[in-house]
Amino acid sequence: MLQIITTINEIKQSIQNIKDNRLTIGFVPTMGALHEGHLNLIRQARKENDRVIVSIFVNPLQFGKNEDFKQYPRTFDKDCELLSMEGVDILFSPSATEMYPEGFCVSVIIEHLEDKLCGRLRQGHFRGVSIIVTKLFNIIKPDNAYFGQKDFQQTVIIKRLVADLNLDVNIKVHETIRDKDGLALSSRNLCLNKTERQEATCLYRSLTKAKSLVSAGTTNPEEIIHEMEKIINDCKTAKIDYISIVNPETLELVTNVNRGDVAVLAVKVGNIRLIDNMILMLLLTVQLLFLYF
Repeated sequence: MLQIITTINEIKQSIQNIKDNRLTIGFVPTMGALHEGHLNLIRQARKENDRVIVSIFVNPLQFGKNEDFKQYPRTFDKDCELLSMEGVDILFSPSATEMYPEGFCVSVIIEHLEDKLCGRLRQGHFRGVSIIVTKLFNIIKPDNAYFGQKDFQQTVIIKRLVADLNLDVNIKVHETIRDKDGLALSSRNLCLNKTERQEATCLYRSLTKAKSLVSAGTTNPEEIIHEMEKIINDCKTAKIDYISIVNPETLELVTNVNRGDVAVLAVKVGNIRLIDNMILMLLLTVQLLFLYF
């Protein structure tokens, strides 16, 4: 039966009981509005751990002043039903004041990674992500934590955070789950109208174009990005934030595409900002490329 916990003290007591029994913990952090991508991570966690804990917390620190914190979809009752059906043991769903009490002033900075790509356009976003992930890892003390490849930059930052701070958790990244038409599953998809939802497939189509160009021998990133831009610009509701091809560990722009480099993009479809990515010249499995370092 799903246990819902809202305070840090109570979750710590539950964690201690689990640890006392020498059971392993798989942790899936979310902001709610759960979809099949989240559920896939939960199923992986269930296979590999004795207990599964999911958090739902819409983190205010990772939203900018003009971003969609208030509009971010919240479907708590439905989420609880899904978690129960998936056999999740504990849902940790704290309030903002529980996580950030008065006087909270600590920051976590991941230099050279947080100010690139999405971070360049969303100042402070990844600082907020790093703070909440660090707090959750310290509170829940998971053996394994599960993330999706869709949030590629976030996974790179979290792996660096764990490595540099010697946090005792294994980071497991699983491939992006997509709808039948290729659109990466995202809680924000709920905010798209019918026309926007149809045109949002331009992200996936542009990425598959990039992959096919690389497979055919194109290694000039400018040529690849130009072809991707043409696909997205054909969609009336879409506006490009950025398209880049980067090194998968440093997030530096590449001048020549090599095996394992990643095409990443952020596009506003209507008023909704969507992100996606695809690994290029992929000869290894996604899991091997994301081995914890």
